[in-house]
Parts: sequence; C-alpha cells; structure tokens
Amino acid sequence: MTASQQESHVPASFTAKIKTLADRAWAVKHPELDSRQVASLKDEIKQKLIEQDAVLVAHYYVDDELQELADESGGCVADSLEMARFGYQHDAKTVIVAGVRFMGETAKILSPQKRILMVETEAECSLDLACPEKEFSEFCDQHPDRTVVVYANTSAGVKARADWVVTSSIALKVVKHLHEKGEKLIWAPDRFLGGYVQKQTGADMLLWQASCIVHEEFKSVALQGLKKQHPDAKVLVHPESPASVVALADVVGSTSQIINAAVESDAKTFIVATESGIFHKMKQAAPGKTFLEAPTAGESAACESCAQCPWMKMNDLQRLSNVLDKRSIDEGGSEIIIPEDVRKRAETSIHRMMKFGS
Repeated sequence: MTASQQESHVPASFTAKIKTLADRAWAVKHPELDSRQVASLKDEIKQKLIEQDAVLVAHYYVDDELQELADESGGCVADSLEMARFGYQHDAKTVIVAGVRFMGETAKILSPQKRILMVETEAECSLDLACPEKEFSEFCDQHPDRTVVVYANTSAGVKARADWVVTSSIALKVVKHLHEKGEKLIWAPDRFLGGYVQKQTGADMLLWQASCIVHEEFKSVALQGLKKQHPDAKVLVHPESPASVVALADVVGSTSQIINAAVESDAKTFIVATESGIFHKMKQAAPGKTFLEAPTAGESAACESCAQCPWMKMNDLQRLSNVLDKRSIDEGGSEIIIPEDVRKRAETSIHRMMKFGS
C-alpha cells in the first residue's frame, strides 16, 4: 500500500463541527468604538497590564488595534512560536495571548510557571479541531515505524503524541533532515502544507487530511486573473494554501517570511495569500508598498476576497479589558491549564525543534 493510500481522512462529523463553530465565531458581535474610545480603552488596558504584571502577545492575524496595543505596551506581534518564546523570555508573571487556543497552550507548555490567559477562550483553529488527540493517536499507533511530525497548529495533547513540532518556517528543514536520516513520517494536520513539504523534500509522509478554512479558499484561476491586472506584482503565498495557488507564487513562506520578502524585494506591489490581518504589520515593515489580497472567490466563499479567520477576529480590545478585570482573573475562566504529564511530553517535542533551529 502506498503512502497516499494510507492517508487519514477527517470524519464528516469533524467537518460539520468546524463549520458550526466557525459560523458561531462569525456571529460574535463587537462593540463599535470611535477613535477616542479606542484610545481611552487602550490607556486603561496599558495601566491594567502594569498593575497585574502582565504582557500582551498578539498574532499577526488579529485586528490592528490589538497589534498596535501589543507593540505600544512592550509586548510583541509575531507568529505562534515567537509569541510563546517572547512570553517565556519576558519577566512578566502573566502572559495574555491574543490569538487562538493552541497559541495559548504553546505559551503554557514553554512557561508552566506563568499564568497564561486568552483574550477569547472560544477562539479555535480549524486545523486543531480537525485533528483530535484520540483519533490522531490511534492513527499513529497504526504506523509505529514512523516518526510523528506535527504542525504548531495543534492541541497540547497532539503535540505530546509527536516526536517533533514544527512551524511553517522550519518545516522544510526538519523534514529534510529526517528524510536524509532515512526516517518515514506521519505529518499532521494540514494536508496542503504537508503536500508542499513532501514535494520539496521527497520524504515518505503519511498526511493527516485537514486544512485551514482561510487558506483553502484561495483560488488559482482568480489569482491568475489578478496577476494579469498587476503584471509587476509579486505573489507571496503561505504554504497552507492549495498546491495550485502555491504554484503561482514568487515566494512561499511563513507569516514572518512573507513579511521579510515584502521588505527585501524591489517590487512595489504584492498579492498576498494569507490571512489579511498580516497587512497591518506588512504596511509597517514596508511603507510605501501596495498589498493586495489574493482572491478567495468561489462556491464556498462569502466575498471576492475575504481571507479572514473568524476565530482570530473574536479577539478585541473590550474582551481583553474584561480578561484583565481582577474578578475575571480570579475566576480563572480565561486561563490555560494543561495536565503536567501532557505538558512535559509536548515540551520535549517543541524543544527538539527549537534546539534544531538554533
């Protein structure tokens, strides 16, 4: 039986659950704040952060106001691993994560002695949801001869089952290293990123069949049309996108690599295939350049170009302020808790990657 024949398949029940949770996330209402109210709320939050010895770490995909606040208050805006690394290295006793649940769990895995709070505890990730710990562990048990490599967009339990955890920025290097050692792999959960890595390295990989609900919507035919309208534009693509979209890219890379490519390139216009929240940091890093959203138009798309994660967009200033209220913290409802045996096993696979990349 070939590797492709042995690939996992995400049950229909998981797919339905993901859609239901995504629809619920889109339905979340956010307060409409004018510039004065935003400024006032930011000042209040900054004071609360100081009083409670807390630092804010935000992902590139959350709203501009949260990214600005993280920068202004001495926190950071980064990808999931750098968020966790920053929280680990910072002196603050409390780390507040503006992002999705697995990011808070990664921060807790690396900083068990710290209180890790989520701006929004119901902010999920379709890749995480589509790779449940029990089902994934059973799949791994069916292939005990394979090294287990999982993407950072997974739960603490899945990371604990893995031999390696990787981010999109280091996935190629790690898999190439393992392939050269003659190891056969299980890859989870993103089938597009896994397929890209497999094609680039030639590694023997069994792919868990999940995908990001944002990146899977990018359409190659529509992207070709946009390229014709902007023939001088460079196309920057995150490898969670479908292979037909990746094939049109000038640069394929992680969020940080996409930002760096925009800074370093002589081009003035870029078509970007990743979550549109990244545009805030891209405009800061490369002022004067033009960034266009890659098209997502298609049967299941809600608009011509709407590359937004519903769970990332659940994070907002008012929710952050509520989390910082003393009563909310004492109740512990926003705190990330991981059983210590799970945390230790997950820590091993994460540190293995960090040591490899150092």
